[in-house]
Amino acid sequence: MPDLDCVRSRRASYARLAMPACRHLVQIREVTASVDGCEDCLLIGASWVHLRLCMICGHVGCCDSSKSKHATAHFRITGHPIMKSFEPGEKWGWCYVDELELDPTGWPIRGRIAHSA
Repeated sequence: MPDLDCVRSRRASYARLAMPACRHLVQIREVTASVDGCEDCLLIGASWVHLRLCMICGHVGCCDSSKSKHATAHFRITGHPIMKSFEPGEKWGWCYVDELELDPTGWPIRGRIAHSA
């Protein structure tokens, strides 16, 4: 019978190798959503598909399925690498630099964690 502690240790080592770590998580700040919609679309009277929350400054921008892609534009302009979905019921984040999906559990957000429906 195999030594279970050895097997678990090996699996943990493989998991660390298989799942690259995001180097930008240290930049996350406690944020408050800037608005209840895409900040830039609201300024120009445009519409959006889904919303994303910048975890560095709280800017709310629209996703890449939206015509204007303001969340990605915000990253390109500011260099803020970490965002999370601002959609009700969605629990995922993204690092633009490392191109990694992230678990946003425990990320510090003041106020609402999703836009109002």
